[in-house]
Amino acid sequence: MWQNTIVASQGDTYGLVLYTGKDTRSTMNGKNPRSKFGKLDLEVNYLAKILFLTMCFVAMLIIVVDGFIGAWYYKYFKCVILLCAIIPISMRLNLDLAKMYYSRLINKDPAIPGAVVRNS
Repeated sequence: MWQNTIVASQGDTYGLVLYTGKDTRSTMNGKNPRSKFGKLDLEVNYLAKILFLTMCFVAMLIIVVDGFIGAWYYKYFKCVILLCAIIPISMRLNLDLAKMYYSRLINKDPAIPGAVVRNS
């Protein structure tokens, strides 16, 4: 019998468990749920990665133009800290706040009865 099988006949029923490991059919058919991301989230993450690489490149360019004089790695770290304003954290924050606001509006909308937004 399969997992969660209901026997409809009356009388006694006996069963024997032979194997319950990870190689059973019901376990192998189950997949881990994948994470769902919207296109906007993926684009914001992609742009943040591009901006980070640009920031590191510009900081290295500053060090190369100035010359590798003295403790250049400290100057590189200072340049990275000064250039960190290139990556707009407020963009991600505004996106998350907008999602929360719109999910609240959808939950309270009388034109869509029973709507439940499952959003971070």
